[in-house]
Amino acid sequence: MVNLGTCLSGSVKEKNAQGGSQAAHLNGCVPLSHQVAGHKYGVDKVGILQHPDGTVLKQLQPPPRGPREMQFYSKIYAEDCGDPCLLDLQRHLPKYFGTWSSPESPNELYLKLEDVTRRFQKPCIMDVKIGQKSYDPYASQEKRDQQIKKYPLMEEIGFLLLGMRVYKVNSDEYHSYDQHYGRGLLKDTIKDGLSKFFSNGRSLRKDAIAASILKVQNILRWFEGQSQLTFYASSLLFVYEGLPPPSPEGHVFRGPPEKSAADACCEPNEEVLEYNNNIQVAMPLDYSLSTMYAMYKKGCTRGHHGNATGAITTGPNPQEDNSTWKCSGLVSAAQPNGNGIKAQLEEAGVGEGGRGEPHPEQRASEVEVRMIDFAHVFPSESQDRGYIYGLKHLLEVLQQILHQ
Repeated sequence: MVNLGTCLSGSVKEKNAQGGSQAAHLNGCVPLSHQVAGHKYGVDKVGILQHPDGTVLKQLQPPPRGPREMQFYSKIYAEDCGDPCLLDLQRHLPKYFGTWSSPESPNELYLKLEDVTRRFQKPCIMDVKIGQKSYDPYASQEKRDQQIKKYPLMEEIGFLLLGMRVYKVNSDEYHSYDQHYGRGLLKDTIKDGLSKFFSNGRSLRKDAIAASILKVQNILRWFEGQSQLTFYASSLLFVYEGLPPPSPEGHVFRGPPEKSAADACCEPNEEVLEYNNNIQVAMPLDYSLSTMYAMYKKGCTRGHHGNATGAITTGPNPQEDNSTWKCSGLVSAAQPNGNGIKAQLEEAGVGEGGRGEPHPEQRASEVEVRMIDFAHVFPSESQDRGYIYGLKHLLEVLQQILHQ
């Protein structure tokens, strides 16, 4: 038997209470509550904070890593950047808003970045390091040996699960898996280990898997078409909405919360789920993608179509566009987990044949996959074969999970 590391769980209410009691830091900034990997504020010398305006502050690491990452973001997001390759890369990264420092500590620089989880109410988050090597060419032999020892299978598997946080709808809890869990995954357990991220305690979220595959394929296409940058110890951040999808076609929302589950006429093999703590939803345990998105088409009316990515503006108080596809009966409520934004319900088009099956690009809009961590990015004159290898193997595993 292989020790697959630690899974930590706790009630949402308990975790929210803990987050609400955290003392404010640096002009109202607080430690990022939903961080699943990397340096954590208050634990490491550097860490990640949540700014009151909703952005994420990543403290600059000591030289050369910190300045190198800042230079990377500055180059990609430069106003005069005219390189089509780099401009295309922007859509795979968190948005960059320059640097930030507290008046009390002006010498402590932070990278000001988009919080890609902010548009989700119950974000499920996974951090996966990509590549065959987690050390760069300039690392000392001691550093190389240290990284190889942490996960000897990195070169063969091509990626490492650093951490994940999954919302379980059946218990209203988040389950967290740390870096030790990921390092305990072997060739014959990597598929089952990764599938836990898409399991909500009641079903396997194949819709989120399919959308994630499309996003990773787009990133792979970018890497196969570029030969000017090489990435080491960089990660992909996966995010999807943990709340259950809306009711399938043929079933309707069961009214206001005061109605009991016993009042709802459910078909066999159905359970009444609480959706967003406001309304009850009748949902078969084996709902399909086609029926789920057909319900979107039939039951949702179009409001003002805002930014699907929940982009944060660059003004003095960046805010998320709350525009949404509104369904009758859905009530907006400030979420205590720091993601007090309405769920973004994207319009689902009817696929070929009028079957209600959405186009893949529309399904992908409900999942985020972004590249993060760029302290070890270097100029190159050839393809990044290590990163490409990791992406391809990750896609293979995701495809296996999808079709199991």
